[in-house]
Amino acid sequence: MKYTKHFSVLVLGMLFMSGFSPELYSIPAFARKYQISCQVCHSPAMPRLKAFGDEFAGNGFRLTDYESPRYFIQTGDDRLSLLRELPLAIRFDGFASYNFGDEGSADFGAPFVLKILSGGEISDKLSYYFYFLFNERGSIAGVEDAFVMYHDFLGSGINFYIGQFQVSDPLFKGELRYTLEPYRIYSAKPGISTADLKYDRGVIMEKDFSTGTTVVGEIVNGSGLGEARASYLFDKDKYKNFFLRIQQAIGKKISVGFFGYTGKELNEGFSVNPFTSNIRMFGPDLTIDLDERFVLNVQWVKRTDSDVLVSGYPSLVTTEVSTTGGFAEMIYSPKGDMSKWYLTGLINWVESDYNPLDYSAATLHFGYLLRRNMRVVTEYTQSWPGHVFEGDSYGKINAGIVTAF
Repeated sequence: MKYTKHFSVLVLGMLFMSGFSPELYSIPAFARKYQISCQVCHSPAMPRLKAFGDEFAGNGFRLTDYESPRYFIQTGDDRLSLLRELPLAIRFDGFASYNFGDEGSADFGAPFVLKILSGGEISDKLSYYFYFLFNERGSIAGVEDAFVMYHDFLGSGINFYIGQFQVSDPLFKGELRYTLEPYRIYSAKPGISTADLKYDRGVIMEKDFSTGTTVVGEIVNGSGLGEARASYLFDKDKYKNFFLRIQQAIGKKISVGFFGYTGKELNEGFSVNPFTSNIRMFGPDLTIDLDERFVLNVQWVKRTDSDVLVSGYPSLVTTEVSTTGGFAEMIYSPKGDMSKWYLTGLINWVESDYNPLDYSAATLHFGYLLRRNMRVVTEYTQSWPGHVFEGDSYGKINAGIVTAF
């Protein structure tokens, strides 16, 4: 009876927030530019991209067979590209939640995310993309994705990016998922390590082949998105980390991939001499896409750190720390990109010699489109913070809206 009462409060909160009228590699600014529906790139709703949306992003946010009307100002200088209007978009997420753990707390979290996004062509080869998080979980998060892209670099067929991005973007883009629950293995890093598969600064090089093969390489700092240190340096040490992924399409419905990550990082503690840790990550991934109606994404990751400095214990160093994990994600849209609703399931799993990383969860998410760019969602996650799917667990339900305009 108690849970029924709380659930009723959540439903009322969801309906209240969905009345507000005031994601996302492809953003509403692109739909305005080309005067097309968001459905062209997204299925069934933003932010998830379908194949055409991936191709659009890979072409530098341009439709190769279509010239957008009056996009650039005609200055008479063919070496000057000035946008007639700066392409901007806004994303707003708001949720009500109830935690079934010991605290049993109900909460209103609106806005949960408020961001401004911009992206588009600078010239026939150059493009840019960035977003600024005005609000994420109640604080200003700043700039996350921000890069410049050179399409078909020097006629090589290689797309070249420089800036900051998620290292895992060539695998599964966290920004394009439906669930509030993230892909946990991508952020798993033991001790005080700053190297993971989340945000970093560096370069990306990608190339597609006629065989259906895509090769992506990255060179990154391995130190996340922290502030610059002395001498305007963002990297905390002299090392650079390297990422390589190969993906192969098998027909039109299946693709398989494999990635490897290698690097070093300097670890320093108050009472420990600085030491260098060797980091290795690798793993396969699989996507099955049945005409946008059923999509299955699976990722498995193995990570090893030669030395780990434990947070809060500056003299405690652990050697040969192994971390294993992954996720399986299912998306069901009964009518493909024409669906008005969709259902998503996500299973997360992380198991490590560094016990604080142990985590597992099962998530069920439902979304209904009020408009192509506004949806109401509800999501339930059952989490096991300790050993995988064992021990004490707690549930959390969220309901709210996701909109972009």
